[in-house]
Amino acid sequence: MDGSVKPASKTAGPAHASAPRKMDQQIVEIVSDSGEGAQKAGQTFGAISAKMGNGVWTVEIIPAEIKPPARSRAGASGIRIRLGTGPITNMGDEADLVVALNEQVLFGRIEQGAYKPGTVVLLENKWGTDPVDHVRAEYAEAVTEFRTKGLVVYELPLEEACRGIMPNPRLGKNMFVLGMLSRIYQRDLELALAEVELVFKRKGAEVVQKNREMVEAGYRFATENVDVCVEIPAAAPDQAMVVMNGNQAVGLGVMASGMETVAMYPITPATSASHYLAGSFPKVGGIVHQAEDEIAAIGFAIGASYAGKTACTITSGPGLALKTEFIGLAVMAEIPLVLVVVQRGGPSTGLPTKVEQGELLPAIFGSPGDDPKIVFSAATIEECFHFVVLARKLAEEFRGPVVLLTDANLATGVQPFPRPEPREDWLAAPLDLSAWNEDTPPYDWDPVTGLSPRPIPGQAGGEYVLTGLAHTRQSKVAYDPFSNQLGCEMRSRKLAALRRSLKPPAIRGNPEGDLLVVGWGSTLGAIDEAVDRAQAEGHAVSSIHLRFLAPLEPGLAEIFAKFKQVVCVEINYSDPPDAAPFQDPSYRRLSQLAKLLRNRTLVDVDSWSNVHGQPLRPGQIHDEIVRRTTALQGEKSCTN
Repeated sequence: MDGSVKPASKTAGPAHASAPRKMDQQIVEIVSDSGEGAQKAGQTFGAISAKMGNGVWTVEIIPAEIKPPARSRAGASGIRIRLGTGPITNMGDEADLVVALNEQVLFGRIEQGAYKPGTVVLLENKWGTDPVDHVRAEYAEAVTEFRTKGLVVYELPLEEACRGIMPNPRLGKNMFVLGMLSRIYQRDLELALAEVELVFKRKGAEVVQKNREMVEAGYRFATENVDVCVEIPAAAPDQAMVVMNGNQAVGLGVMASGMETVAMYPITPATSASHYLAGSFPKVGGIVHQAEDEIAAIGFAIGASYAGKTACTITSGPGLALKTEFIGLAVMAEIPLVLVVVQRGGPSTGLPTKVEQGELLPAIFGSPGDDPKIVFSAATIEECFHFVVLARKLAEEFRGPVVLLTDANLATGVQPFPRPEPREDWLAAPLDLSAWNEDTPPYDWDPVTGLSPRPIPGQAGGEYVLTGLAHTRQSKVAYDPFSNQLGCEMRSRKLAALRRSLKPPAIRGNPEGDLLVVGWGSTLGAIDEAVDRAQAEGHAVSSIHLRFLAPLEPGLAEIFAKFKQVVCVEINYSDPPDAAPFQDPSYRRLSQLAKLLRNRTLVDVDSWSNVHGQPLRPGQIHDEIVRRTTALQGEKSCTN
């Protein structure tokens, strides 16, 4: 069967009346032109699946241009949903099924290796009868090419089926697709309709009803026209769960931390955090300040923090660059500040809608002079929530800026995680405005920890002149060698004190072997899956995943010493391991964490990375693990 079907008659029976195939997991994509609502359909499908008890991970497919030309190969917009019986931690490898609203957008995904022979394609067929000759020709050629590549193509009259409900099918076809997927994957229709009502309730009853009708129509259509039916059993969770993306988790963490002010300027992919907060933060007494630019945003946040209530600013790579001078002020003046950086492709405006882990070194070293600050990274959507709470605590305890790194993969990905139970110790203690001991200077640095109590404006006797200049313990501007040296030593000592409280990272696998994979941030799920797969095949590989990056977690050199090779897996640039023109091992540029680890441990850490603008897949990492462990075993054989 080639997958082609004709519109079923009204009396036709279900196309897949047989029992559905039971699968542990599936990867589904919806791709279309920009503006056709594919992301909303996929997010809703993911939320329905999560509420049914399935593990879920979603990845948005966003074109680089805001409004690319219609039916263009580079303009694919959409979403990937991976769902399974157990927890899902990454986007996986090739998709099992894709719904495409035109054939051209599939080519870009094929070039990115998103599909495999046997991938089912549910394709809008209206382009095959388009009045424009070249459009019809493109469609016919594409379908032939897809089938030659082994894709199973179903040519379906999706728009025609929508017209009876929605005069302009483009406005509702995404919900029709949601209905189709709900039938194909045995989703609870009543739950799907309830989720649609939740998504559209702000637009009024009429909009809700139309979209419900589209879901129901898509469900019927798939029943009658598509002989694909899959059941992914759900494991009922043993605790209450929430479903959200990383930016929502950051916003929720801001509220849970007790911070009352977020100042930011819109920037992809961080903007949706401000959208979420704008709708929710005022309900708990918070303020979202949309500044006129990135510099004003951090200035506003520092001002609020100086007044006594630690504030937060959220940005991405270019915004981090613009905030650099003010970050230095927060370090020098020792003002608590939470800075969330949602990383994207760079440099400059780079790949604004794509993922990258390019801000590690800029976050640590980007400001002029010596500016020690705490930098750590969330590895999961759940950590996006809890780490904001931790960032506020660290900022106040260590009296300075704390940078929390997330990225576009976490920001837009949707995943269920245990519902957080609010705790009183998440919140900042009430401000102490009792009289300040006038014998205590505003920077009364402890010689062991570098820490000092902080006077708050309004405390009688606690008044002092805040300055970004080098200063003494009394906050007096000072240019003498002793004062500047002491200030630098005390600010650095705070990071050393924090490092003493950290634990070495947990090792996934044996504590010694051929290869140790080191990761950070959103690559956690893909690395874990790849390492588990390689271990099951008998490869002597283990992994660690770092959260604290400045200061680094302790014990790394000791861990590294027990492996023949250590390799960092990251989504930032490094030169390929094979020699390129004018390149030799002494010059090869390594990935950012690899550089940092070499510097801190004096171990010959290698790197494997790319800047494809996509989350890493477990299959890619697995193949690299096998290549390296096989080579290491070959070297051992030659030595013996």
